[in-house]
Amino acid sequence: MLNTFNTEISETRKDAAAETRKHLLQHGASLSKLLDALDELEGIDALTDLHRMVEEALFDIQGIRQKLHIIHDVLAKQTLSKLDRISYKHCLPASDETRWHGARVGELLARFRHAK
Repeated sequence: MLNTFNTEISETRKDAAAETRKHLLQHGASLSKLLDALDELEGIDALTDLHRMVEEALFDIQGIRQKLHIIHDVLAKQTLSKLDRISYKHCLPASDETRWHGARVGELLARFRHAK
């Protein structure tokens, strides 16, 4: 009997990684600018690693998930007072961008949950 379960998981993981790559191509610069304005070195490092990982021929699925989690956690821990200061200092809608990027990263993470 052919076991299609492992094949489906593998394809789902590849699709999730490919979707992460696509998202970074479209929105990675904006996320990088936000993390830089927030002065979140852990998030910047994770984003840099994530860019490298999604360009490799064989995806490191666990590594990609881990970096997405780090970025998601960094965005989630931001306080409104810090976001207000960043908005004023950098003329950047930091609160809106943090929520938007946090939601998108959360959506990417959800795709990986189905690929266990």
